[in-house]
Amino acid sequence: MNQLTVKEARDLCETVLATRDVEIGCDDCLMQVARYCETELAGKEFPKALRLVREHLEICAECHEEYQALLSAMLEREPDRRGRLY
Repeated sequence: MNQLTVKEARDLCETVLATRDVEIGCDDCLMQVARYCETELAGKEFPKALRLVREHLEICAECHEEYQALLSAMLEREPDRRGRLY
């Protein structure tokens, strides 16, 4: 049987501790990420559903990468919106 390294055990513990009572998965996150970017660029407050997207982006590297790519593309199309980011 393979044993975890100290780093793997630490990463696993951090992931478990980062879980919340209410979460969304990758599919739900990616379905809402465009709306999340628009809200962020508009400088508006995030409604509860989009706060769940933000929480997911904080713990999921793959979804965060998609978010960054979309945000970059949106900023390329409308660079004057860059100042509205938090």
